[in-house]
Amino acid sequence: MTRPSIFEFAGGEPAFLALAVAHHQRCLQDPVLNHPFSHPGHPEHEQRLASYWAEVFGGPARYSQSYGDHSAMVHIHAGQGMEEDLGERFVRCFLLAVDDAGLPEDPEFRASLAAYMRWAVRDVLTYSPAGSRVPTGLPVPRWSWDGPQDDTPA
Repeated sequence: MTRPSIFEFAGGEPAFLALAVAHHQRCLQDPVLNHPFSHPGHPEHEQRLASYWAEVFGGPARYSQSYGDHSAMVHIHAGQGMEEDLGERFVRCFLLAVDDAGLPEDPEFRASLAAYMRWAVRDVLTYSPAGSRVPTGLPVPRWSWDGPQDDTPA
């Protein structure tokens, strides 16, 4: 029997939008993450984030088709000189937002989400020092129950 994608198991696009909204709220409540998250960003930030995560976890390629590739996403965050514990705080907010969004409590599902977010934070933080250059043409990573797929580095 074939397992559904993480995207399908989570509940599809509505689940990822709920996750993005809950994550944004959690970041606003964090005393360190509040600063970058409280500045006006793109008016569709939560929808874009939901589309990105949905695509990562096996959903439609709406982010890639509408907003660009992984390089475009990383470029938004590059060169920001992040504080040391920012990544840890971001992951913690994400994991709490999974609960806030009412996503399935399945341990394997939750472990997959957590593993992805830890990988994603490490990846983005690689480009946080001032002057960092993001390679062009990086595809949106794909993540499954078994971890990174296709050309996504582990």
